[in-house]
Amino acid sequence: MIQFISKGDSIIFNVRVVPRASKSEIVGEHDGALKIRIAAPPVDGAANAELIKVLSTEFGVSKSSVEIIGGQTSKMKKVKISNAADGSDSYKQHILFKNGSAGI
Repeated sequence: MIQFISKGDSIIFNVRVVPRASKSEIVGEHDGALKIRIAAPPVDGAANAELIKVLSTEFGVSKSSVEIIGGQTSKMKKVKISNAADGSDSYKQHILFKNGSAGI
């Protein structure tokens, strides 16, 4: 189950990144985190930039609304998505129900 925290118009959750994948995509849940395969290598911030791009596209927010707040050099990252439509349930449901079991 994917764990998240909702704070105002933002949501915070963990992401497990798999770099150097054949394509960038969200693949599900891993140990309470959203698992995302990233095509970019983990060199010079390329994988982090690709992660931000994937999440901004998937959640329909600008790249500046997606922030890696922990684990910049790790495969396990803590991500904050701001301007999540006043913390709307649609964003929570998007993470929880599209990519695994629900949980808070």
